[in-house]
Amino acid sequence: MSSFQRKGALQIAEAANRLIDPVLARKAGINTALIGSWDEIAGADFAECTRPEKITWPRANVDRYGDAGGVEPGVLTIACEGARALFLAHAQGELIQRINGFFGYPAIRQVRIVQKPVNMGHKHRPKPRPLTRDQQAKLTDMTADIDNEKLKAALERLGRGVMGRRVK
Repeated sequence: MSSFQRKGALQIAEAANRLIDPVLARKAGINTALIGSWDEIAGADFAECTRPEKITWPRANVDRYGDAGGVEPGVLTIACEGARALFLAHAQGELIQRINGFFGYPAIRQVRIVQKPVNMGHKHRPKPRPLTRDQQAKLTDMTADIDNEKLKAALERLGRGVMGRRVK
């Protein structure tokens, strides 16, 4: 019986994590559980603008205990977007407590913040609401004198987006 066969169904995420975790641990010192739980660990203020990148274990750990490290706390490198890094720096004590609470032991002693874009995927913008007849007539009137069809179509799309924007 192979390691992937067992009684009952195997979730795809579980199989993927088995494959990805050893690579992440070797290359970055982190696991998919930390990445998957990052939104809860970082909290609402930092979930969208930060991402854990790697954990650097002290060299003494690697020499004494092998690649697993883990006895002495490491340094977590976090990517953070722009000016939010300053706020993250002020909140890093609380963040370290949350991370260590996640691990269940003092795994992290310090956070290193690197400013860079954090691409968590593009959020789907809501479609603009349909224009009223008056808005559509106004838009058609505004673009009526444009001869270039591509430019006219692009400006009409822009106008529909601006006029149909949903108010939060």
